[in-house]
Amino acid sequence: MSSLIDKKELEHLAELARIKLRPEEEKQLLHDMQNILEHVKELNSVPTDGVEPMNGGTRLTNIFREDEERENTNRGAGHDGFPKEDGGFLSVPPVFE
Repeated sequence: MSSLIDKKELEHLAELARIKLRPEEEKQLLHDMQNILEHVKELNSVPTDGVEPMNGGTRLTNIFREDEERENTNRGAGHDGFPKEDGGFLSVPPVFE
């Protein structure tokens, strides 16, 4: 297998990403990246002439509803089980003192 990435390139990428690699991590990462790039190289050899590009893998369209103004129907729900209320709002103890 011809090397698509070498140690020097890996060190440069690690420096750009501000990642400090131990020697054993560097060796494993180099091996993994070479395998990934080999796989991509293999995928690039697949003939795709006449295949229409896809965006997202589906032809489904947006099914979201339009926003519309409506009256809030659940205001006050949950207040019964809450320990403390202040002026119609739920009051919680401070997290930081």
